[in-house]
Amino acid sequence: MKKMKTIINIKTDAETKKKAQELANELGVPLSTVINVYLRQFIRTREFSFSLAYSMSPKLEKIIAEAERDIAEDKNLSPTFTKADEAINWLKNAKG
Repeated sequence: MKKMKTIINIKTDAETKKKAQELANELGVPLSTVINVYLRQFIRTREFSFSLAYSMSPKLEKIIAEAERDIAEDKNLSPTFTKADEAINWLKNAKG
């Protein structure tokens, strides 16, 4: 027996739809296939999950990479302070 297809209308913001379609296209599948996979998984497992973990932006990745290079090369680093006054004085006298 052939399964009958149906239409589901969902609301999402335009940017989410655009990015999801672009990613699905990159993977070579229609967005409807991605959604159907998620729906079948939801039915099979009776659960859904989402992550609140943020991905770093390319700008942040660049900043962190620069900081890691500075640490490896021992440059652009402050000394260790034991008191807040020492840190404040160092910052006031630092060449910027």
